[in-house]
Amino acid sequence: MNAIIWMDARGAPYVKDIVGGALKIEGYAIDKLLTWIRRTGGIPGHAGKDPIAHILFIKHVFPDIYQQTYKFLEPKDYINLCLTGKIYASYDSIALHWLVDIRDLQRVRYDDRLIELSGIDRQKLPDLKRAVDILGTLRPDVASELGLSENTQVVMGTPDVHSAALGSGAACDFEAHLYIGTSSWLACHVPFKKTDVVHNIASLPSAIPLKYLVSNEQQSAGACLTYLRDNLHFPSPDLLAAGSSGDAYQDFDRIAEGISPGSHGLIFTPWLNGERTPVDDRFARGVFFNQSLRSTQAHFIRAVFEGVAYNARWLLGYVEKFTGRRLDPINMVGGGAVSDVWCQIHADVLGRTIRQVEDPILVNTRGAAFLASAALGYISFDEISEHVPIKASYQPNPENQQIYEPLYHEFVNLYGLGRKMFARLNAPRR
Repeated sequence: MNAIIWMDARGAPYVKDIVGGALKIEGYAIDKLLTWIRRTGGIPGHAGKDPIAHILFIKHVFPDIYQQTYKFLEPKDYINLCLTGKIYASYDSIALHWLVDIRDLQRVRYDDRLIELSGIDRQKLPDLKRAVDILGTLRPDVASELGLSENTQVVMGTPDVHSAALGSGAACDFEAHLYIGTSSWLACHVPFKKTDVVHNIASLPSAIPLKYLVSNEQQSAGACLTYLRDNLHFPSPDLLAAGSSGDAYQDFDRIAEGISPGSHGLIFTPWLNGERTPVDDRFARGVFFNQSLRSTQAHFIRAVFEGVAYNARWLLGYVEKFTGRRLDPINMVGGGAVSDVWCQIHADVLGRTIRQVEDPILVNTRGAAFLASAALGYISFDEISEHVPIKASYQPNPENQQIYEPLYHEFVNLYGLGRKMFARLNAPRR
């Protein structure tokens, strides 16, 4: 089915290009679908990766544990419980439970209809606060263990995607950051609630009061390099002769830099664990396509770097349509941003200026510190970018862009050609 469903802050649906019969998306009837999207910005995924699925799994598979559970908490909210003895979730950490009405960010609350539809008991869910709210002070035993004053205040805090958005320095509306870690995402703050169901993109509550954050996730990014290192990388004599640093990722950088853009036509698809955006397909898988007798191990290595970038460009088109803005420049963070060659590949493939944030691996820690500083009144959110140094900027190389343009389009074509085959190969046998 071809359909794009947009929902604005008032919950008004805009449905385009409906093909055939009553509208259903992945088994959701239209009435339930619109109820969920109107109020939460999205719908529970079928892959079982959202917190609501984890809770329901426990309820149905381990009912005794479910009955004995007092509250279900996300990791950072559990840490807050340990620090203060208080049980709360923040608007942003609860969002992917898909049980709260986010249409009014001054009054985010659980929705009785969604609680009923989910089958989860409301009393097992924590009450809510904003990410910038002061939860309380440290428990005396925790303060003693940490060597801090018992008067130390604990801020509610925010999950990893939201802290990365702050730590990237792209904290104002429509300032974008690209995170390349185990997974990847392309996000920016926006002043509106909106949903693109088909491409699995929504704006959900941000850590900044009264702001939304464009939410999406590409399932595998740096994980592809880890897979390459652990399963496929057996250095050939010529690569060893070039000198190994002892660090596989540094070796990959050096090897990839020595190969011409385009990897001699070799294309890698990074869907090793399915994909979430811009397609929600748990059956998609990784492929090396168009290898020949001229394809060397070095070509395979560079193709992995380029395949992750092709996927980021695929997402970029839909995020820019979602925001109505050209996102340029883009701050790049996460472990992948340590790689100079990967930053340049992304600049060339995306056709955007890539700003390599200094100490990009520390982006989440930096963002958590900024949030606490803002919550306690030491800085404003608008000042964050002034405190995030940029190590280098990478401009798109026009010659490389001409090479990548046709390869990118074939990358997208590969998904269309392989989608049904992936489903036949990887869907559970019944």
